[in-house]
Amino acid sequence: MSNLRRGAAPDAVTAPGMAAFAGHLADLAREISLSAFRRDLHVQHKADDSPVTAIDRSIEAMIRREIATAFPDHGILGEEHGRAHLDAEHVWVVDPIDGTRSFISGWPLWGTLIALLHHGKPVLGLVDIPFLDERWTGAPGQATLYNGRPVQTRDCRTLADATVYCTSPDIFTPDERAAFERVTAAAQTRRFGGDCYSYAMLASGHLDAVVEAQLQPYDYLSLAPVIEGAGGVITGWHGEPLGMEGSGRVVAAATPELHRQILEKLA
Repeated sequence: MSNLRRGAAPDAVTAPGMAAFAGHLADLAREISLSAFRRDLHVQHKADDSPVTAIDRSIEAMIRREIATAFPDHGILGEEHGRAHLDAEHVWVVDPIDGTRSFISGWPLWGTLIALLHHGKPVLGLVDIPFLDERWTGAPGQATLYNGRPVQTRDCRTLADATVYCTSPDIFTPDERAAFERVTAAAQTRRFGGDCYSYAMLASGHLDAVVEAQLQPYDYLSLAPVIEGAGGVITGWHGEPLGMEGSGRVVAAATPELHRQILEKLA
């Protein structure tokens, strides 16, 4: 549990207890998700036809309760239970299970995403992969940590040498698919799958870029501090910073040089 007194505001957004509190949330989320993984699940479909389970909803409900108790003045945006007090100085952004399709099909590459925003900018990001017991934590001005150890992106500076990932080609509109094809035609390798795990693997230096579209803030805001703290770059397709408002198009790359080349292909 965080060493911050419940109900007390943090001295600063960089207070050590903030990362500890996010880790506490992720630990509790693991207990819920792992207890149900690869078991019979009742799957429903939301208005956008994306799947959801009671596990997604119960994890987010738990996280909301914990945040409301520890930081009653903070806002929150979650995939399953909407938004509350987004005009607050501090706002948490949560995806209880990123990769629900993987979760319900027994595929282990799903995770819990937690971000903390200060005046709309991500100041803490956590990516937790429960089944693999892997966790990445990032914050501005600090090295990204993988299970407590610093990690760094790979020194890939040319698209011709890059391995590029995307969760699925189905996420693109026809125009977006054509832009993605331009990128991957110039790359060394392209692969599909992974959801948030692909971005974590980029931070740890195992692949070089991820290009996606049709994402929501809870899909990408936690990823920004993780990628940037490892030496990478993550923006929208026009190079714009990621925030609550945006196109939902995201490109992450291991180096600034590679990022620029990808943006040229996407333009």
